[in-house]
Amino acid sequence: MLAQVVPLYFREGRDEDFDTQLDLLKEILEGDVEFLPEVALGDPIPEADAVLFPQILGEAYRQLDDFKAIDVPILIITTEFGTMAMWDWEIIKYLRTEGVDVIAPYNMEQTKNLARALAVKRDLQSSKLLVYQDNPGEGFQPEIFKRFYWWEDECTQRMQEKFGVELEKRSFKTMASEAMEIPDQEAEETWQEWQDRLNLGDITTRQRNSALKVYLKLKEALSEDPGIKAMGINCLNESHYSDTTPCLAWNMLYEEEELIWGCEADTMVMLSKYLLHKSLDVPIMMTNMYPFLMGDAALKHENIPYFPEVDGNPDNYILAAHCGYLGVVPQSFSTEWTLKSKVLAIVDDNATAIDARLPEGPMTLAKLQPDLETISVIEGEIEKYVQYEDSDCLNGAVIRVKDGHKLVRSLTSHHYLILTGHRLPEIRQIAQVFGLSVETL
Repeated sequence: MLAQVVPLYFREGRDEDFDTQLDLLKEILEGDVEFLPEVALGDPIPEADAVLFPQILGEAYRQLDDFKAIDVPILIITTEFGTMAMWDWEIIKYLRTEGVDVIAPYNMEQTKNLARALAVKRDLQSSKLLVYQDNPGEGFQPEIFKRFYWWEDECTQRMQEKFGVELEKRSFKTMASEAMEIPDQEAEETWQEWQDRLNLGDITTRQRNSALKVYLKLKEALSEDPGIKAMGINCLNESHYSDTTPCLAWNMLYEEEELIWGCEADTMVMLSKYLLHKSLDVPIMMTNMYPFLMGDAALKHENIPYFPEVDGNPDNYILAAHCGYLGVVPQSFSTEWTLKSKVLAIVDDNATAIDARLPEGPMTLAKLQPDLETISVIEGEIEKYVQYEDSDCLNGAVIRVKDGHKLVRSLTSHHYLILTGHRLPEIRQIAQVFGLSVETL
């Protein structure tokens, strides 16, 4: 899907420069943007994802009301390099001061991100999040799971109102039962197709086949409805319905279809991940946050005796871990990747989990906040990985942030997304496309 953009020109100022710049943009943004017929500023604008000014002139000061009447994102891209020009700052600042939130990318990567974000915004309006769950919160650890906002009707309603995305719920119990009834022969045939691409640790044939059967069942659902853009399963709280976990299936479906996944059927994660990954095209995954400042409350949950030693102030560090390891990390994002036997007592003994690592170095934490009007963004570093024997953290990431105290006060959830690299500038820009404000440390 390409972003549909209407080029705008100033009626009193359109000249050869406008046409030359528009032709250049059509060339360098081929495959990213569908350019609709040009329209004069002030005339009716056809349905589109955004408008674009290939040329910005002093007429802008005298047509402020026409700018304010535009109800889609406004892009200013006036150079042959796919960016704003330095001379545009005067008008850009004037428009922003007057309440017109124009978007002016200053490198080509940002322009590509914006094109993808515009397409994602439109795509979400006809998209579906599919979750498998029956009675969320009523299964294992209800004292924890009944607290989660993503299962509230209010959350679902806000997603629909803000982004147009639909949430479909199906029975986890039924899906898991049907998966277990798939003949072993089908799982074996799937293994023959994938064995050169999957690194399996010391797991049994039954463990492998059970995981592959879930993959086959989810793939079947995906093939029947192309509107499904993300899937999630209440895999821990209601794990009694299944003899396995969906970790391997999520990896395979991402590598094969680039399907977005949601551990524990966290729809806030699914929506945040779809928005960010499809717009920025960078590695992303979800894990749990255990700030060192949380002390014994975090240590007890991970069944570890102490936090690891660090070089800096321990107050500014987080242990990131989920389901025994870092979390579900697709192979194409990983520096190391292995499927191993389960770690958590909450899941079936036949279950499996992914032991994988993202690259060490710069990273960004992000997630939509409950109001769905704000996105939380925190830059930091993955400094190392740490292992604790006989614990629920056999391989977790040690993350450093700027201000641990502020982080603890501002976190929106124990579930957060990790993106590789420092991504605050890019997220600030695509947030304008989605009408989101950004909260950061």
